[in-house]
Parts: sequence; C-alpha cells; structure tokens
Amino acid sequence: MQLQAYVVEDNANIRENLVGALEELTSVKVIGSSATEDEAAAWLQANPDGWHIIIVDLFLKKGSGLGLVQRMGPRQPHQKIIVFSNYANPTVRKRCAQLGVDAVFDKSTEIDSLVDYCNLQSSDLSGGPSL
Repeated sequence: MQLQAYVVEDNANIRENLVGALEELTSVKVIGSSATEDEAAAWLQANPDGWHIIIVDLFLKKGSGLGLVQRMGPRQPHQKIIVFSNYANPTVRKRCAQLGVDAVFDKSTEIDSLVDYCNLQSSDLSGGPSL
C-alpha cells in the first residue's frame, strides 16, 4: 500500500530532493507540502485522516516544526510524525519524544534510515513486507 505523506520543509531544494527520493525509493506518495507552520496546520485541520506520515523540519519560514507538532490534534495509530532536521541532537530528540514524535532523522546523515522507516511503515500498513 502506498503511504500518503505530507512534507513541511521551507527549503525548496531540500523539499524537492526529499520528495524525489521518497517517491523513488519507498512506497510514499507525497500529497502536499508547506513551508510554514500555519500552512501545515491549516492543511492538517482540513485533512485529519488524509495522511499516513508527516515529515517536518524544525526551522520553517514562519513558525517551527515543534510548534506544528504541539498544535496537532489527536491522530490515528497508523499516522506517524517524523522530524527531519539538521539539528537532530540528543536534546532535540528528547523534546520530540516528549511531544509524541514517532521518529527523528538527521538530514545530513540519516536519509537511509528515513527511507527504511518509510518502507517499514508501508509494510505495516499493508500487513506484509513491501516490495
């Protein structure tokens, strides 16, 4: 099954590269993106069940990824929040865990781990191994 993903990233180059990598290497279909906390919050409010994963950068053009996570309402167990940032240090990882983030990946060193995580989520959602 194809995972429906929403990406919150203010850098257009990073966003385009991330979307390309996810759609080429995983069963992820990126259904939308935002560059600000408010845009992403509005989309999530309008589409509470329209996504499986949300990938969020910490620093946005306006607002922050952690601000967005704090604003998110209840979600289904299969809906996962992923932080993808250059600032994935132990303090940030701890704060993300406190806010209910499911996974944190460093942009510069953990793209392969992000791909693996997305493939695992796709497998879990479809009830078996992904191809």
